[in-house]
Amino acid sequence: MNIFLAELVGTLILILLGNGVVANVLLSHSKGEKGGWIVITAGWGFAVAIAVYAIGWISGGHINPAVTVGLCVAGKTPFYQAPLYIGGQMLGAMLGSILVYITYLPHWGPTKDSTTKLLCFCTHPAIKSPLSNFLTEVIATAVLLVGILGIFNIHNGIGSGFGPYAVGILIFSIGLSLGGPTGFAINPARDLGPRIMHSWIPMSGKRDSEWSYAWIPVVGPIVGAVLGVWFYQMFIEKLMPVATL
Repeated sequence: MNIFLAELVGTLILILLGNGVVANVLLSHSKGEKGGWIVITAGWGFAVAIAVYAIGWISGGHINPAVTVGLCVAGKTPFYQAPLYIGGQMLGAMLGSILVYITYLPHWGPTKDSTTKLLCFCTHPAIKSPLSNFLTEVIATAVLLVGILGIFNIHNGIGSGFGPYAVGILIFSIGLSLGGPTGFAINPARDLGPRIMHSWIPMSGKRDSEWSYAWIPVVGPIVGAVLGVWFYQMFIEKLMPVATL
């Protein structure tokens, strides 16, 4: 239960701060309105770092089902623990999105565009192209897992204290470089949990929750995580004996 509760709290923090920055930038009459993409990507990077610092010492701070699956494939997390991780992540994401909704309660009404409201919960492609959108999520999440495995590799010597901050920088970089096409979900819980809440929460001027797209930010990150682990173990870790000569 420690793993479940830690991942619940960590993912709640992630979504509260991550979707919170999206709401701050997009919703009408917010102090951060029109802050732009750099503010959003920075906010997500900081959100990941804070969430991992908060609960990483308990569960490792996965806060992402794709990371959990990737670390299971890498042999760093037992497969039997995956349901505890993913269950906590999903519930935490749902609760975090409710807190974002409550925090920005006066701003939903003045915000007229229904897609803008949706974006404060889940991702939506800039140009809808299922195959391209899927590949973007695969590539971005593969980079995420390569980065995480590198950051916490013992040879780097930065994992214990600086690691979560470095992961936040990694998220910031992925958002700046690869986030344009899809909004870089790279996390099935981050997208699916809030999307479910968007479909449940009563809100004026709300559009559909775009369920036809919802599989992409779930399946794409999981495929990308597995590929990222495979690439790191096959092509990077095997180089380490050469690098240490």
